[in-house]
Amino acid sequence: QVRLEESGGGLVQPGGSLRLSCAASGSIFSFDAMGWYRQGPGKQRELVARIFSSSGTDYADLVKGRFTISRDNAKNTVNLLMNSLKPEDTAVYYCKAIYRVKSDGPQFQAWGQGTQVTVSS
Repeated sequence: QVRLEESGGGLVQPGGSLRLSCAASGSIFSFDAMGWYRQGPGKQRELVARIFSSSGTDYADLVKGRFTISRDNAKNTVNLLMNSLKPEDTAVYYCKAIYRVKSDGPQFQAWGQGTQVTVSS
């Protein structure tokens, strides 16, 4: 079983920056993708950014040019650097991993518990 632990959320003023981290632990052979999703008040959960095993990345249009996702393979972590934050970025941010426990095995997915990001003056 894989556990994802997020950190780095908090309160920041508009225009500020935050860095989120997600550390994965457990029985993992490889990650097919790791990413960040968010759910704002009264909204559905949406993709923010993800990074694939090929190192390719995918960003939501609303965060392109402001957010950067990166991965540390040695530490099984994925980070999200968020710059130029706006009040509409306020949400609970969730880490998600798609992984395999053996090379020819099926994919599994895991979610973190979420970390609150609030952008307000």
